[in-house]
Amino acid sequence: QVQLVESGGRLVQAGGSLRLSCAASGRTLSTYTMGWFRQAPGKEREFVSAISWNGGSTYYADSVKGRFTISRDNAKNTYLQMNSLKPEDTAVYYCAADRSRVVVTTSKGYEYWGRGTQVTVSS
Repeated sequence: QVQLVESGGRLVQAGGSLRLSCAASGRTLSTYTMGWFRQAPGKEREFVSAISWNGGSTYYADSVKGRFTISRDNAKNTYLQMNSLKPEDTAVYYCAADRSRVVVTTSKGYEYWGRGTQVTVSS
């Protein structure tokens, strides 16, 4: 069983930066694909970023490309560095993991989910 816990979300001004962390317990995730998704009020959950099991490939939604960076330490932690934040980045951010080594950008492709961390960007 895998448990994921996100942290790092808070209120920040537009243009600021945050670093989200996802800590796994239960087992190491060195062979898992990891992803970040977000959900704003009244909207569907959307893909933000993903990283392959070995960290060799990363993927980003167009809306965050060039501003967000995903990374992992290949043990139990995955990170999302968010720079140049905009009010439209406001959402609950979720960490997700899947045993498949095929990276997907849809939420259905992930087996394990955290409970989320709130990011609020003020204008």
